[in-house]
Amino acid sequence: MSDLQITIKNNTEVQHYEALVNGEVVGFAEYRPLEHAVMFTHTEVNSSMEGKGVGSTLVRQALEETRASGKWVIPMCPFVVAFIRRHPEYLDAVKPQDRGIFGI
Repeated sequence: MSDLQITIKNNTEVQHYEALVNGEVVGFAEYRPLEHAVMFTHTEVNSSMEGKGVGSTLVRQALEETRASGKWVIPMCPFVVAFIRRHPEYLDAVKPQDRGIFGI
């Protein structure tokens, strides 16, 4: 992991968690809020920032905030699914009956 100072912001206006480096948005995790869950639909990181921990930092905070709000995570985004597979401590954020659908 690099020494980048990554700031994560929930931009509710556009329904994105945004990763910022030096004040510039370098990645986002798009979501759709539902009554009892948050559906994560797409994650993207600028190619110049790939492999530097931006995506993982972004998804980690999005999952933590969703879980803390008492809502379930619906990981439609393949990056979010892969993150949860690599970090099983976030498995409890996905409803047990939905885990098989996502292969987690």
